[in-house]
Amino acid sequence: MKRQTKHSSQEQEQLSEVGAQQTSPLEFASAKELLQHDAGQTVVPPEIAERLARSIQNEPKPARSWWRRFLDR
Repeated sequence: MKRQTKHSSQEQEQLSEVGAQQTSPLEFASAKELLQHDAGQTVVPPEIAERLARSIQNEPKPARSWWRRFLDR
């Protein structure tokens, strides 16, 4: 009988460890918040980050708005 008690206490310890490792579910008000959270949790590989940086540098600059052109005269 002592053996069963010891075994059940070990199981309880393991279950409590597993429970401590699990996190409670998160709720997001919008899809944008979900994507921002996911982006913060995701590690981008260096090769992809470099390609993205080069790609952004090659993008044409947006045209200035009409009111900026007007005020800069």
